[in-house]
Formats: sequence, C-alpha cells, structure tokens
Amino acid sequence: MTAMRVLIVNGPNLNLLGQREEEIYGNHSFETYYNDLKSKKSIELDYFQSNIEGEIINALQASRHDGIVLNAGGYTHTSVAIRDCIKAIKTPVVEVHISNISARESFRHTSMISPVAVGCIFGFGMDSYELAVDYFSTYLNKR
Repeated sequence: MTAMRVLIVNGPNLNLLGQREEEIYGNHSFETYYNDLKSKKSIELDYFQSNIEGEIINALQASRHDGIVLNAGGYTHTSVAIRDCIKAIKTPVVEVHISNISARESFRHTSMISPVAVGCIFGFGMDSYELAVDYFSTYLNKR
C-alpha cells in the first residue's frame, strides 16, 4: 500500500512566521511547526512556500499528492488565477488560515479560494494545518 501524501503550500509572507505580527501568528517559524507535525503523523508530508503567485500555481499543478493544504496568504482575497487552478486540478484542496480571517479587516472576509476548496479551516493558529491534515487522513482512508 502506498503511503498517503499531503502537500502543504504557503503563500506570501508566511516565510516570516515567528517574526511578524506575533500577536496574530505566534512566535514559531513554520519550519519548526512543520517538523513537529511531520513527526506526529503517519502520512507523508511535503512543504512548499512562495511569495510568487505563479510559483504557487505551478506547485499546485505539479502536485501528485493525495491532498493539498493551502494557506494562500494575501492571495486568498485577490487571486482568480489560484482559484482557477484549484478548480482545474483533481487533487482536493483544504483552505487554511492561522488567524480568524472573519474577525479581521473587512477585505479579508472574502475568499477567492473557499468556493473551490473541499473545506476551510481558520482561526485555530498553527493547529489549523494539523486539522486539515487530519481531514485528509480521515477522508482518504474512507475512499
């Protein structure tokens, strides 16, 4: 049996986790969190981060994973191109955000990603990623 594989994709400025707006995003880097997450899960996790919209689209299109966890950062609210990509690929995508985007500035209340994602998880800090990975563990095991 092939190991279940999930790709985590982070968008712009998420490379600065642990350094920026600690009151919103915490004080740990994503790499630290990711390594802890990998050690706890029995599925194969891969990670990609880019500040460039086209690179995110390329990663989504090239993915041969069973599921994708996507935190598109600021592109969540603006990128028709990422939305169209998600709609075009067959791999299920869960939209994730560290903060509760509904409780933030009004421009963050609209997501271009949500309508084409299989689900959305936000507001649980870094644990939002683990909840999304757990969804795929449950979902993929039921197929």
